[in-house]
Amino acid sequence: MERAIRPMQSEDAPKLGGVSVRLRLARQMQGMTLKGLADAVGCSESMLSKIENGKSSPSLPMLHRLVEALGTNIGWLFEENDGEDGIVFRAGERPIIALDPLRRGEGISLERVIPYAAGHLLQCNIHHIDVGGESAGPIQHVGEEVGYVLRGTVDLILEDRTHRLSQGDSFVFASNLRHAYRNAGGEPASIFWVNTPPTF
Repeated sequence: MERAIRPMQSEDAPKLGGVSVRLRLARQMQGMTLKGLADAVGCSESMLSKIENGKSSPSLPMLHRLVEALGTNIGWLFEENDGEDGIVFRAGERPIIALDPLRRGEGISLERVIPYAAGHLLQCNIHHIDVGGESAGPIQHVGEEVGYVLRGTVDLILEDRTHRLSQGDSFVFASNLRHAYRNAGGEPASIFWVNTPPTF
């Protein structure tokens, strides 16, 4: 029986607030000014100020650029509890990462399979994509990725080539290829997605 994906609730607000605080902390620890970091990632100083103050949420591509400039990874921004001894993570209790739909891509939420912890060599999430949902734009970074479509129909875009995937299909690619994805069907889609090293 499929578990319903809950929408973002008010109790999730501290998670997004925590991201803002950690971004600001990471910038300060690097001795970077607001303007210096904004220039490094290609956004305005005012936009970065809004992100750091929890008034705006960055897109996934922007998060990748921010953590690269700050010498950390996205998992650290969303650090969660360790489940049962850091081994078992129960259905219905795994964290859901939901960012501002206007900036992170429409209709996408990420369910943590492996909550962030120092020392993990893998990052693993279930990407839940609503009908019409798509990522916020192509990203590229160091590493390798593998995925398995759990349900629905998905377009995986690598560089300039689109691969139509259905339930049961899998994929693997080098993360330095520009990649994006979208729901290409009439029902919600889910992808079990693993990448190494943990860059998200």
